[in-house]
Amino acid sequence: MEAILGILISALLTQNFILVKFYGICPFMGVSKKIDTALGMGMAVTFVMALASAACYGINLILIALDLEYMQTVVFILAIASIVQVVEMFLKKSVPALYKALGVFLPLITTNCAVLGVVLVNVQQGYNFLLSTVNGAAGGLGFTLAIVLFASIRERVNKADCPECFKGFPIALIAAGLLALAFMGFSGLRIF
Repeated sequence: MEAILGILISALLTQNFILVKFYGICPFMGVSKKIDTALGMGMAVTFVMALASAACYGINLILIALDLEYMQTVVFILAIASIVQVVEMFLKKSVPALYKALGVFLPLITTNCAVLGVVLVNVQQGYNFLLSTVNGAAGGLGFTLAIVLFASIRERVNKADCPECFKGFPIALIAAGLLALAFMGFSGLRIF
C-alpha cells in the first residue's frame, strides 16, 4: 500500500510529467486555453496512460521472453497508437463536441512523450502489473492536474490588463514557468 501511495503522490506532485519532467508540453500549451477542453484532454491522456501502462507491461513480458528488449520503444509506440485510435473513435462517436474541441491534439496523444515516458519509467523501475497501471493512471492524473491548473491561469491572464508585448503566448510561457516553479516546492516531499 505504501508503494501505491508513494507512486500516486510522486506522479501527481514531485515527479509530475509536465511540470517537473517537462514531457508532453505540446498539448499542455495547445489545449490549455479553456478549462473544459483541458479537462477533456487530461481525461483522455489519463485513460490512454493507464491503458498503455497495462498493455505495455504484458507486451514487455513477451519481448523479454523472445529476447527482443531492444524493440521496446517501437512496439510501445505501436501499442500506444492503437489505444489512441480506439479512444479517438470512441470520442468521435460518443462525445463529438469534445472530439472537435481537442482537434489535432487528440491524435497527437500517440506521439505525446508523456505517454511513452510513463511506459518507459515503468520498465526502468521494474514495476509489476499493478504498480505499472497505478503509475500510468497517476501520471495521467498529474497531467490533468497540471493542464487544468494552467488552463485556469490562462483564462484569468487573458482577461487581465498586461503590456501588449506579453499578450498571448509570451504571458502563457511565463505562467507555465511560474507554475513549474511552484511544483518544485514539492521536490523535498517524503511519504514515509
